[in-house]
Amino acid sequence: MKQVKKSERVAVKRQYECLYIIENTVNEEKRKELIDKFSKMAGSDCKIEKWGMKKFATPINYKKDGFYVLMNFTSLPEVPKKIADLMNITEGIVRYMFVNKEGVKVNPKRKEAPRKEKIENPTEGETA
Repeated sequence: MKQVKKSERVAVKRQYECLYIIENTVNEEKRKELIDKFSKMAGSDCKIEKWGMKKFATPINYKKDGFYVLMNFTSLPEVPKKIADLMNITEGIVRYMFVNKEGVKVNPKRKEAPRKEKIENPTEGETA
């Protein structure tokens, strides 16, 4: 098998999803700045969904709630690593998670065969 040099490799863009939580103590202006900063790093085809303030199931760093943001984007494989590195050192980010959406297949609901109902105790006039 022929070895391909790193410089000869073709860059392939992939679809990613990032869910991150901003601390509840961060004011609205700073929150917008953080969202803009991360979306600019993700690229021009970045879609942002602001889920708003939500309560945590269990406290995280002694906090009970945070502002959830979902970011969908297409980029080169090294971009999520760069964004994650920045999120690690950014004050105000509680948690984050990246998912590579390529290869994720959603199974459609199985179609069940129609059920044949059996009458166990027929009443008068009915026969099984």
